[in-house]
Amino acid sequence: MGDNSTLWTLAIAVVTGGTAVLASWVTGRGSARAATIQAETAARTQRAERLRESRRTAYLDLIEQAHRMGELYWETSALLRRPDSPERLETLRALHDREIAEYARIRRCARIVELEGPPEAAAAALALQKATGPFYTGVTAELAGDPTGRDRLDAAYAPFWQCLERFVDAARTAHQRE
Repeated sequence: MGDNSTLWTLAIAVVTGGTAVLASWVTGRGSARAATIQAETAARTQRAERLRESRRTAYLDLIEQAHRMGELYWETSALLRRPDSPERLETLRALHDREIAEYARIRRCARIVELEGPPEAAAAALALQKATGPFYTGVTAELAGDPTGRDRLDAAYAPFWQCLERFVDAARTAHQRE
């Protein structure tokens, strides 16, 4: 009878040991899987936050550049209200050169927004960029001696600011969805 008891005790010990090893293995796999999921989730969250910040920076840069362009246009409009003179023409040429340089910056900002997305913000950014065209046309007309240049410039303000408003709305909507 003593041998049976030993055999049962040994069998129970083997089953208990096997169960412990199996439980340890299952727990280890579960912990490893949980750690992998947690790492993947953290990486996705970091990527999303980097994209969000990158987009926000692009949006703010474009808005800032649009305001710089607006200030330049106001300066140009104020100049065009002065009487014709050689100094006025020379200053207008200098403002035109600044306008070309500022356009290059707004174009770059719009392209970055186009790259960063989403499509609604990109479309609004490109529309804002294109809204600078009538100002350019007005200034070049004035430089060419066309008396309608000032009127063209004055007529370009409302569409430009409306495009800026649409961009800000699109950027805000995109930023809030992220």
